[in-house]
Amino acid sequence: MSADPLAENVLGTIGTICWTLQLVPQVWKSWRTKSTDGLSLWLVWLWGISGTFLSVYAIVQKLNVPLIVQPHLFSTLCFISWAQCLYYGKGRSRNMSLAILVGMVALSGGFEAGMIFAIQPSFDAGKTAPTQFFGIMSAVLISLALFPQYYEIYKFREVIGISILFMLVDCLGGVFSNLSLAFKEPFDIIAAITYSLVVVLDGIVLVLAFILNPRAERRRKRDAQAEIEAGDASSVRLEPPTMESIPIPTDTHHIDGVVTGETGKPSTDQVVTSDAPSQGGDQPAAAR
Repeated sequence: MSADPLAENVLGTIGTICWTLQLVPQVWKSWRTKSTDGLSLWLVWLWGISGTFLSVYAIVQKLNVPLIVQPHLFSTLCFISWAQCLYYGKGRSRNMSLAILVGMVALSGGFEAGMIFAIQPSFDAGKTAPTQFFGIMSAVLISLALFPQYYEIYKFREVIGISILFMLVDCLGGVFSNLSLAFKEPFDIIAAITYSLVVVLDGIVLVLAFILNPRAERRRKRDAQAEIEAGDASSVRLEPPTMESIPIPTDTHHIDGVVTGETGKPSTDQVVTSDAPSQGGDQPAAAR
């Protein structure tokens, strides 16, 4: 395909916009939920380092401006997300997390500047091996970074913590950046491999989310229903007997010569007789 600087810059700009905004949903989600569970700390840290290597490669190669700006923004947002993992996930203090973030960004910037000054003369002299090393290392780090994330997905049996929108936008950034390279002469095979790896590896996360997340949702619903049923079963108890439920005898009983009724109290409706003599003595015998 013939070189087309306009198409190269337009597509590269779209890719840069995607890779600039890609981590914004992730940073927002971590801040909103105050949690980074399910998001691999190693993913965002290694991606931040890979962006530094890619920045060196892009500047020395004199790629188009959007492709130079993109890895810098990418690294910065990755390190911000990494600091969130330290704060929310590892329990570091806010000041400590901010200090680590500033130190990491400064260290990354210093390393990048030093490497550019170190290898630019050799590249201008026709020695491309050092520059290619930085491009290859960027691709390797981007690839390796996703394996800890795959472990997090395996551990939780679903894609949580990591924003699906982040993965989708990241994947689109790789697609448009790759397309921009198609209009550049000569074609940059190392950058193309790097961008293609992003598309493939992000695509795996999206596919896993599409498959595992609905299963996890159904599993949670089943567990919740089982807990409800178990709670209902444990709440069934024998009710204590009430006065209405106690049987009361209905026949009369003699207690020490006293006739009792249903309540056990002396009955006033019965005539009580006694074998004791009356107060007036014996009755006179009947006349013969």
